[in-house]
Amino acid sequence: MPNFDNIAKLYPGAGTLVKGIQLIELIAEAADPCSSTYLLKQTKLPKATLYRLLGALVEFGYVKHDTQAKTYSLGKRFIELGRSSLSAFDLRSAAEHELTRLSASLGQTVSLVAHEGDHVIYVDVRRPANPLAVNIEVGRTLPVAESSSGRAILAAMPPHEMGNYLNNYSLEERHQILSEIAISRARGYSIAESRSIPGLTVIAVEVHGPPGMGRGAIAVTAHESALSHEQRHIVGRDLMEAARRVMGNIGTASVSISSNPRRHLHVEEALECIQAAGAIVGEGPVWDRRSNLLRWVDIAAPATRVFDPAGTGTAMHPAPRLVSAVLPANDGTILAITQNGLEKLNLTNGALDPIYDPEAHLPSNRFNDAKTDRAGRIWAGTMSLDASMPSGSLYCFDTPTRARAVDGGFQVSNGLGWSADDRTFYFTDSGLGVVFAYDFDLERGTLSNRRVFLQFSPSEGKPDGLAVDSEGTVWIALWDGWRVAGYDPKGKLVREIDMPVPRPTCCCFGGEDKKTLYITTASIRLPASVLEEAPLSGGLFSIRMDVPGQEVAEVAV
Repeated sequence: MPNFDNIAKLYPGAGTLVKGIQLIELIAEAADPCSSTYLLKQTKLPKATLYRLLGALVEFGYVKHDTQAKTYSLGKRFIELGRSSLSAFDLRSAAEHELTRLSASLGQTVSLVAHEGDHVIYVDVRRPANPLAVNIEVGRTLPVAESSSGRAILAAMPPHEMGNYLNNYSLEERHQILSEIAISRARGYSIAESRSIPGLTVIAVEVHGPPGMGRGAIAVTAHESALSHEQRHIVGRDLMEAARRVMGNIGTASVSISSNPRRHLHVEEALECIQAAGAIVGEGPVWDRRSNLLRWVDIAAPATRVFDPAGTGTAMHPAPRLVSAVLPANDGTILAITQNGLEKLNLTNGALDPIYDPEAHLPSNRFNDAKTDRAGRIWAGTMSLDASMPSGSLYCFDTPTRARAVDGGFQVSNGLGWSADDRTFYFTDSGLGVVFAYDFDLERGTLSNRRVFLQFSPSEGKPDGLAVDSEGTVWIALWDGWRVAGYDPKGKLVREIDMPVPRPTCCCFGGEDKKTLYITTASIRLPASVLEEAPLSGGLFSIRMDVPGQEVAEVAV
């Protein structure tokens, strides 16, 4: 609180005004209505002066007097002035229509928060007729790093700018905040429990205007029981569409969430959706030959998943942070590649136990796809959390506790694989739309002679995860391409597997004969119109192939 005595000395003649403002500040900061005894003690004003000031403030409506309880609280005049002041806030004006529309369509409370210094402030709230909708007051403030909507704003900031708001937190708290921010960046919206009111869920998306207008977030606040897990992600996508429209209205570029149009209605006849999982970003499928299970992950709604073709062991375990791949080891354990590097996966409850992170010094990066070579080494690529910078590297883990960077400058490190003779290594940069090929030395674990194997235009889709069969055909999942495509070792297209979803993400061979191609898919950032056309987005698919895949290599531990 300001030093009111010093302010009064600086501005002679303003003493009475300063005393009145001091009273308002004391009443505003108090957790409960204030008694005159409390105000006398805090201000040290003569009793007659105190009552004269309070009487005037009550008369103007700045303070409310409860005559029965003999206490004072802020009056409705502040709400009126606050609304008048906020009417000039451009971001608020631009978002007003979307807030009203969302609140009516969702039947939940929708708010706009603005970023001010170290805090966020609720500058507009739309509460529907639903009697169970959460009540939030305009003018409420929360620390930016401790509010769900504030973390959505932080997730959209450049890493160096975001870090300025975390300096006062412990190392453990920073790790926890960064884990949440990493998830929010990956999927484009945040979902978190309210930190100020237990039992509430907050879903938020950042919005911003041109330079000078500042940052904010559109947030939906609901009772946890009001929105299922799946509904929360649907709301997140709705918020992304709303934010895109708001920023478009004020001339700010925004990320498109539209996929490429479907090329045709054909779907591979033998293709089967074996699990309508509704994954946000299904990824990293790998066949566990010891247990005859398919293991895979959901990156953006962090979880490790298991599919049992026999129908008895299918399971899903939520993960505490981004997890992008799982890898069977030769001792029967399962390792996981997460935003914190290499970790051991607890098969009973999905818990993660850190092993080694070669990029611990780069909190704005995360690991993405990973594979194991025939010598038991792990190969994994990194990328920036928002996929905007060429800060990714390709790593080789010679052992689970020792890794070396073998190449760098990648934007979105992705699919990896080896030719059947182990002489060629394939590695994808989805951001560039390129699949690279390298000469590979299995004995030494070294790469050389990087070259472009395939280049895709945006209209074809982005190359994502890949798998190589026993004859050397490279099968590539094409994000926004509605298909998985197979190319021979010379880069010639040999087959396309048309899918009923736009965003296949990765594929692998499995089954006892290694002739089943499993395909993971994503539903992230797809607008409602596309999800209506492709309701199986996020599902797990399979198709029987003529040529088997290669034997799955296990990590040497």
